[in-house]
Amino acid sequence: MSPAAPGAATSIRVETAQPYDVIVGQGLLDRLPELLGSGARRVAVIHPERLQTVGDAVRAGLATHGFEAHSLRVPDAEAAKTAEVAAYCWAALGHARFTRSDAVVGVGGGATTDLAGFVAATWLRGVRVVLLPTTLLGMVDAAVGGKTGVNTAEGKNLVGCFHEPTGVLCDLTALATLPSPDLVAGMGEVVKCGFVADPVILTLVEADPDAARDPRSELLRELVERSVRVKATVVAADLHETAAGATAVGREVLNYGHTFGHALERVEGYAVRHGDAVAVGMVYVAELARMAGRLDEDTAARHRRVLALLGLPTTCRSDAWPQLLDAMAVDKKIRGDRWRFVVLDGLARPGLLTDPDPELLAAAYGIVSGRT
Repeated sequence: MSPAAPGAATSIRVETAQPYDVIVGQGLLDRLPELLGSGARRVAVIHPERLQTVGDAVRAGLATHGFEAHSLRVPDAEAAKTAEVAAYCWAALGHARFTRSDAVVGVGGGATTDLAGFVAATWLRGVRVVLLPTTLLGMVDAAVGGKTGVNTAEGKNLVGCFHEPTGVLCDLTALATLPSPDLVAGMGEVVKCGFVADPVILTLVEADPDAARDPRSELLRELVERSVRVKATVVAADLHETAAGATAVGREVLNYGHTFGHALERVEGYAVRHGDAVAVGMVYVAELARMAGRLDEDTAARHRRVLALLGLPTTCRSDAWPQLLDAMAVDKKIRGDRWRFVVLDGLARPGLLTDPDPELLAAAYGIVSGRT
């Protein structure tokens, strides 16, 4: 796939039961009214505190098109994904008398778009939502696919539902102001798409890792588009993550590296960026698959090489195994009492590893933590 011409927007269709477009390009704010449609009168713009200026610009733009736009400011990052913050948003919608024909707009990173989608899904049993991800992670992962939710003390994303957006605007100009550590962390999800479905992503990163991390480069745009296409294809085939069986993977393929990654986030009190945690999680599950005889050594080692080229972490601390094991045990990907890990049987050949030996789980941690 060749990258789009500079200045042109690319529309990627997500062919689910309620199809929608993910639009990738520069300066896309003017496209928001068309995605909201003509039926909405009131629009709630949910945004984090640090993006007040952006939220104000979105609200002002909507006002010029005749919408009654309300600003709902929420905490930054994972602090927004709580039942208490969702309840604050519900109260604001009720106070403003939002009806079923009105809409929600989520502006921010993956945590904000997860929250906005959940609020839209649960208000009056479902209103329209348009997502404007402002981080790389949000563009290639959180904003696409209809997964919404909040965290609890017991784990990440344990309360949520599927609620597809009516559109997603990936305005690449937002990446120019994104702190470098956040941009790099978002590459964790990009690399994931390369290993499970589109190896060209890995080849492009290996050829020019500096351009891959440059928010103004055409290479990063191509990586965003490729990653969105991977996710769009997967969710169109298995929106509700019900296709997976004993061997079939379905939408679970997108959880590659996430069982360990989510556990790491929880154990570290969400002080670790999601993309960084997923990077370590991919190294962990690659070693797990290698030791189980499922994955060859070269592909397992390639995980470390590609992630290191981008400046992503490939190890974690060595004193957290009991806590990590407990956190993984309540992961939403567990079925009954059976552990399920998405693994690779080769490059872009995902499969499931069910109920691995506990000693194997500990041995993989020993490698990723540097203990062995």
